[in-house]
Amino acid sequence: MAYTHIAHDCQIGDHVILANAATLGGHVIVDEWAVVGALCPVHQFVRIGAHSYIGGGTTITRDVLPFSKTAAARDTHAYGINSVGLERRGFTPERIRRIHHAYKVLLASKLNTSQALEKLRSESDAGEDVAVLIRFIESSERGVIK
Repeated sequence: MAYTHIAHDCQIGDHVILANAATLGGHVIVDEWAVVGALCPVHQFVRIGAHSYIGGGTTITRDVLPFSKTAAARDTHAYGINSVGLERRGFTPERIRRIHHAYKVLLASKLNTSQALEKLRSESDAGEDVAVLIRFIESSERGVIK
């Protein structure tokens, strides 16, 4: 859209939306189906996970979790999953339930990130989407927004 800036060496996946004045620093990776809201500056070397939604005016300095809704009311943090976007893309209720459960473990439990990942790895019925989420967090170099 208007006034969007994509700096050098960025990788943009399929079906990504960059709203007005979204600004990507160098070496940013935006995975498929992500939405970056208007007036969002994204720091260099950040990754934005697949199917995530970033609210307008949110400053992004760390990696954005796949499937998440992230916005800056006062502090930038993940508010849960992008369930409307996932439904629109044909995710089954069971897939969405598994992702929602993983987010509850990551964001709402009293476990730190390492403990939450260990708990999610130990669950036998987590599914491929949760495995994608775990791999995303494990490979993060800047840390993730929670």
